[in-house]
Amino acid sequence: MKGKFSIKWKSSKQRRKQRKYNYNAPLHIKHKFMSAHLSKELMKKYSTRNIPLRKGDTVKIARGNFKDHAGKIEKIFLKKTRVHVEGAQMIKKSGAKVFYPIHPSNLIITNLNLEDKRRQKIIQRKNVKASS
Repeated sequence: MKGKFSIKWKSSKQRRKQRKYNYNAPLHIKHKFMSAHLSKELMKKYSTRNIPLRKGDTVKIARGNFKDHAGKIEKIFLKKTRVHVEGAQMIKKSGAKVFYPIHPSNLIITNLNLEDKRRQKIIQRKNVKASS
């Protein structure tokens, strides 16, 4: 994989090349990395395993210090591939509360934010693919 980023690059067994792909990917591709698994009920309802995260989704943390904690997504960082979840906060030595950044692979979506028409279209498109 030469250069900074190549769309034609498919995959490699080498972890360093996989990491380079992830770090140097443009934001429209990094958005796909921001997907999380759906809960079992939502999986049956939408007949898809994962959906990209969005602010306002309710998620359950599956791994780490905040395991089994549920809350809404406050903020999403595409560049860092991290998410801030309501209630998942650390306390600094100064006493200030700071959000703990969580990777989307450690989250399970329990409730979707369907206010956006564009997101509803994405879910419908995934349903059509699954049923055919």
